[in-house]
Amino acid sequence: QGQLVESGGGSVQPGESLRLACAASGFSLDNYAVGWFRQAPGKEREGVAHISMSDDRTYYAESVKGRFTISRDNAKNTVYLQMNSLKPEDTGVYYCAAEEGMSIVQGPDYWGQGTQVTVFS
Repeated sequence: QGQLVESGGGSVQPGESLRLACAASGFSLDNYAVGWFRQAPGKEREGVAHISMSDDRTYYAESVKGRFTISRDNAKNTVYLQMNSLKPEDTGVYYCAAEEGMSIVQGPDYWGQGTQVTVFS
């Protein structure tokens, strides 16, 4: 019965910020890796950022380094993605996913439904 639910998407001007949240229910994320992925129209899904819920190890795609920050709140069973200095190329549907026993999500056990992020050009 485990689920992931994303929230926080919206439409912003370039240079503005959004914070996405990925909340897990029905299971604890404590032994999982959680990753954010995005898919823009006409493009393949790409990994954006990942975090280990146990040791705080992180991964960022080169395109978002220095602009995005992934963080965790184990007490809230939630992972966040702070997105600053947003660019039009950041537009897409953002999904979170979780995989047990990993530092980076490769074969997710759970996927969220996605949240739309639009950065105007």
